[in-house]
Amino acid sequence: MATQKTDYLVQLINSLTKAEKRSFRLFVMRNQASDDILFLKLFDEISRTKTFDEQSILERIPAIKKRQLSNLKAHLYKQLLIGLRMVSRNNTPEIDIRERIDYARVLYDKGLYRQALDILSKAKTISLKLRQYVLVLNILEFERFIESQYITRSIESRAEELKKQIIQLTRKIESIQTFSNLSLQLYGLYLNVGHVRDEHDRRYLHDFFESNLPEYKIEELGFYEKLYLYQAFGWYHYMEQDFANYYKYCMRWYELFKEYPEMIELETALYLKAMHNLLNALYMSFRDERFLELLSVLETVPDRGLLQTRNDEGLHQLYWYINMINKHFLTGSFTNGLEQMPALVKLLEANPYNWDKHRILVFYYKIACMYFGSSDWDTSITYLNKIINAKSPDFRGDIQSFARILNLISHYELGNRVLLEYQVKSVYRYLAKMSELQEVQNEIFRFLRKVPRMSEYEVKDRFTDLHDKLVKLRDSDYERRAFLYLDIISWLESKMYSKSVESIIRAKYEQRRAKSIDQSVKL
Repeated sequence: MATQKTDYLVQLINSLTKAEKRSFRLFVMRNQASDDILFLKLFDEISRTKTFDEQSILERIPAIKKRQLSNLKAHLYKQLLIGLRMVSRNNTPEIDIRERIDYARVLYDKGLYRQALDILSKAKTISLKLRQYVLVLNILEFERFIESQYITRSIESRAEELKKQIIQLTRKIESIQTFSNLSLQLYGLYLNVGHVRDEHDRRYLHDFFESNLPEYKIEELGFYEKLYLYQAFGWYHYMEQDFANYYKYCMRWYELFKEYPEMIELETALYLKAMHNLLNALYMSFRDERFLELLSVLETVPDRGLLQTRNDEGLHQLYWYINMINKHFLTGSFTNGLEQMPALVKLLEANPYNWDKHRILVFYYKIACMYFGSSDWDTSITYLNKIINAKSPDFRGDIQSFARILNLISHYELGNRVLLEYQVKSVYRYLAKMSELQEVQNEIFRFLRKVPRMSEYEVKDRFTDLHDKLVKLRDSDYERRAFLYLDIISWLESKMYSKSVESIIRAKYEQRRAKSIDQSVKL
C-alpha cells in the first residue's frame, strides 16, 4: 500500500472513539476468535501506538510476514469502513436509504420483483420526507427498470407516471445544483481574493454573480434552493463589503431553519454554518448585544444533542473558537481571552478534526491579534511568522498581506527600528507584487519609513496626522477592508492618548453599550 494510503489508515484509526473501537472488535469477532485474525492484531497495534512503524509491527506480531502487510492494511481499511457504516446507519438516514436500495437489488437478482418494489417504495417515501432528491431519483430509475421486467395490467400508466416523476425530480436537482454551484464558486473566489480591492474587482464580482444567478421565483423554491441562494447572496455582499445586505441574507439563511425545523437535525452542519455566518455579520455590524445572545445559543448546541458526528463536533469547535475570539475583539477583553489561547493552539497542533490550512492560517492571525491587543508584541510576532513563513500560501492573499503589516507594527512597538527600516522595504515590495497596496497601506508605510529617524515629540504629531487621514479613508468603499483585518485606528489612538489598545477598544464597546441602553429606555 502506498505511503498516502498508510497515512489514511492511521488517520482513520486515530479518529475512532472508544465506542467505535469496541464496536469494530465485536463486529470482527462475531464469527471467530481474535487470536486468529491478523488484521485485528494490526488494528490493535496501530491503535496503541497511533502510528505505523513497519519494523516494530513485524517484531511485535511475528505471525505477520512482511509480504502480507500491504494486503492486511488494505483489508483492515475496508473492514473498518464496513464496521463504521453499520454503526452510522442509525444516525445517518442516507446510509439507511442506500442500504434499502441494496436490499432491493438483492431481491431483484433473486427474481423477487414485488418484494424489491415494496422496499423501494418505502425507501422513496423516507427519501422524499428528508428531501434526499438524488436518492429519490436513483430509486425511481430502479423502479422503472424493475417495472419493465415485472409486467402488470397497469404497466402503461405506471411507466408514464414514473417518467413524469423522473422529469420533475431531474429539474429539481438541476435547480438545487445551479444555486449550490454559484455559492461554492463565490466562496472559492473569496478564499483566493478576499474582499474587493477596487472598481475592477467590484465589476468582475458583479458580472460574475449576475451572469451565474439563475432566474427564480422565491415562492417556488424549496429548502435547498433557498439555502444556497441566501448563501450566494451572502458571499456576494460580504465580498463587496455591503455588510447591511450581508446581515440580511445571513439572517434569512438562519431563519430558514426556523421555517423548516426538521432540517436542523438532518443538516446540522449547514445549521451551524448559518449560525456562524450570522454571528460574523453581527460582529461586522457592531451589533454587540445580538452577537452575544447568538453566541450563547451556539454554546448550548452540544446540550441539544445535535452533534451526532465527528464532523459536526469539529464544525462546532471551529465556529465556537472563531466567534469567541471575535467577542474579545468586540468587547476589548483581550487579556481575559488569552486564557483560552493555549487550548486553541494545542487543538490546532493536534488538528483532530483535519481543519484545512486556510482555517489554521486564519486562526493564527486571530491569535496574533489577541496578543497584539493585550500588548504582547513578541508572542504576536511568533504567530504572525507562522503565516508569513507558510509554504505555498496560494490562498487568502489578504491575510498574508495584513499579517506582514501587523508584524511591522509589532516590531515598531518593540523598538526594533533597524529591523523595521529593512522590513518596511521588503513588505512594500511584497504587497506591490501581490497587488494589495491601497491608500491605507501607503499611508502606514509612509509613517513607518520615517518613524525610525523621528524624535519622540515628532512621532506623537505623526500619530495624530496618520489617525486623521485613516479616519477619512475608513468610509471609502475600497479602503474599508483594511480595517476589517487590523483596527489600526484604535492602535493610533492608544499611542496618541498613551493608553493600551485594549482600553481604547473597551471604551468604545462601553460607549456603544451605553448608547444602546439609552435608546432602549427611550423606546
